[in-house]
Amino acid sequence: MKPGNQSSPSSGQFQTVKDVEGAAKVRMEKVIATLQHDMASIRTGRASVNLLDGITVEAYGSPMPLNHVATLHVPEPSLITVQPYDGSQIGPIEKAIRSSDLGLNPSNDGKLIRIPIPALTEERRKEFVKHLHHVAEEHRIAVRNIRRDSNEAIKKLLKDKLIGEDEDRRGHDETQKLTDSYIAKIDQLSKAKEKDILEVK
Repeated sequence: MKPGNQSSPSSGQFQTVKDVEGAAKVRMEKVIATLQHDMASIRTGRASVNLLDGITVEAYGSPMPLNHVATLHVPEPSLITVQPYDGSQIGPIEKAIRSSDLGLNPSNDGKLIRIPIPALTEERRKEFVKHLHHVAEEHRIAVRNIRRDSNEAIKKLLKDKLIGEDEDRRGHDETQKLTDSYIAKIDQLSKAKEKDILEVK
């Protein structure tokens, strides 16, 4: 999921600096939600059903998210089980898990798919941390792009004489504060996830 996909409102629809700030906050919240979703599918040393979030299965002629065609469980820290709603889907589900880039090796007994979650090697942990840093940076850029849109919208309010220079200055200051707080949230979430990846159980 691309963090920058939150459509920017056209600057003409704003009447006040408060309108601009409100819209920026809503868009930045969406960036955080996307980040949390994207980070959930990055592996740590523990089994988690979120790990399989990105997997789609060819079912009934169209690709469907795995959790729409099966129940997922974590019965123990190093195992995920997948119970298809329809037994005939067990083959396609197993194939989709196996061919994902997660490096998993599922097996099934005809009714249930078991996915052992192997311990991460030092090298894999480093790869995942590198990927995490890339994901976090994409989301920081998305937040900065929202700041840019907001500043342009505030400049337009000044140009259209809807606000004065004092309010223009205050608007830019508030936008920067908002940006800083969301960048800090991204850093915090990224650090916590990195700790999870590097933690050896």
